[in-house]
Amino acid sequence: MTRFRESMKETGETAGADPKHLTRRTFVKLSAMAAFAGLLPRAASASNGGAQVEEKTLAFYNTHTGEKLKTVYWAEGNYLHDSLRDINHILRDPRNNSVHDIDTGLLELLFVLRRQISADKPFHVISGYRSLETNAFLRSRSDGVAENSLHLVGKAIDIRMPGQDTRGLRKAAIALKLGGVGYYPKSDFVHLDVGRVRYW
Repeated sequence: MTRFRESMKETGETAGADPKHLTRRTFVKLSAMAAFAGLLPRAASASNGGAQVEEKTLAFYNTHTGEKLKTVYWAEGNYLHDSLRDINHILRDPRNNSVHDIDTGLLELLFVLRRQISADKPFHVISGYRSLETNAFLRSRSDGVAENSLHLVGKAIDIRMPGQDTRGLRKAAIALKLGGVGYYPKSDFVHLDVGRVRYW
């Protein structure tokens, strides 16, 4: 498969598209994520008259740096900025330590997936954010790295999870239909992104 075809698979966007532009398709997808993940407040409790709002937690293990993080990133209807900063740090580019904001839609996708598979182990991160330099280096060594990868804008992650077969992880992610899912059995990881729905 050519680099161009892999690029189109991974990015799921046309050339020149603004990744921050909220299209109708993006809005619908994020709304679906919110519904799945319990982002919208639940019905008022009959006992106390208040809404039951769930905290959202994610846990990561960076396979390159050995760092671990378990954090509540959303509570009482809001994202927690300190937690988002910690997530940005652990998902940084380990080759040059450059940090980028991780898209909150990707966090919602991971949260939904974790609940879908009833997992309590951390996501083992093979690749989170990638700088242009790192992406170019990886492209020079493999045809499977997209030139306009969604890793470049914090919208993609490559993961595995202890105790979870990566084929099962891939199947669960595909069933959600919330973005791109790539399966790399030789390297034993699954690629997830919040681009258009597509699989490879």
